[in-house]
Amino acid sequence: MTRATHSRQVVLVNGIPASGKSSLTRTLAARLALPVLTLDSIKEPFMASFAPVDRQRNRQLGCAAYQAIWQIVAQAPAGCVYLIDAWFGFQPKSALEQGLASAGVSRALELWMAISPDEAVARYQARLSSRMPGHPGAEYLPELRRLAEQAQPMGAGPLLRVDACQPDTEGAERWLRQQLLPPRTTLFAPDNSLYQQG
Repeated sequence: MTRATHSRQVVLVNGIPASGKSSLTRTLAARLALPVLTLDSIKEPFMASFAPVDRQRNRQLGCAAYQAIWQIVAQAPAGCVYLIDAWFGFQPKSALEQGLASAGVSRALELWMAISPDEAVARYQARLSSRMPGHPGAEYLPELRRLAEQAQPMGAGPLLRVDACQPDTEGAERWLRQQLLPPRTTLFAPDNSLYQQG
């Protein structure tokens, strides 16, 4: 799904770890035919190459992957709209603003995965055995709970909150379609009357 415009847009699928970002992203990508960038998909091949990876190295690789995302977006055609799956709050909002600016993004939409602390901890704990080595383990659960109590959307543009326990996928799809529609332009017809284009 692209826009016939010179502006560059992105959709930030944002939320803390285990909030359901990846599932929603995959569904919306299939329905809207949008390309996807995920922080983990860029980071994890390097985690495998440099194993064993401790918490500090994990964060370093995450920051590098974050920068790689904006370089990829910057090289895409102007009308291309990426779905970007990441926990954007692991860095200050200024880092997001710098990334958007460096990529030439004029508009960022945000889908915020709202989740309770109990649900976030339960989901993360259930996935511990399937997580790639190098990601934080059970010792991260108390930190995740505190994070879930405080985390907020980035607020870099139009925002839709999604209930992580019962995500309204159809509603998110409708919202994105409306937000990504080309703007309607008022033109003068040959008889000087007005009509709408788009």
